[in-house]
Amino acid sequence: MSVMVAVTDSPEGAHALQVAVGEARHFGTDLVVLNLTLGDLDLSSLPGEPSHVVVERRGRRDPAEVVLDALQEREGSVDRLVIGVRRRSPVGKAVLGSLSQQLLLEVDIPVLAVKLPA
Repeated sequence: MSVMVAVTDSPEGAHALQVAVGEARHFGTDLVVLNLTLGDLDLSSLPGEPSHVVVERRGRRDPAEVVLDALQEREGSVDRLVIGVRRRSPVGKAVLGSLSQQLLLEVDIPVLAVKLPA
């Protein structure tokens, strides 16, 4: 079993990665890092434990599809998905969809949604 983290190119994505490391350590499991950025992730600050594998986003596919496909490819082997969420106004929530909202509604495993510390 493993913990998967969806890492976006934002402070929320970097924070989600750090929280996911803690989750994987807590549960004594591996970490799957899903790179949703269009570039390379800097994983130099990632500790040696837990062991991790990086899954790269190929092309400019919809990030939600990338996450759902990665979960489907690892069906039964991922226990938890960690995502970073942004603070948004009520109007922003009502008018604009978001990656985190879509994942919270469509993923069949527990999702840990983390915000940046205030």
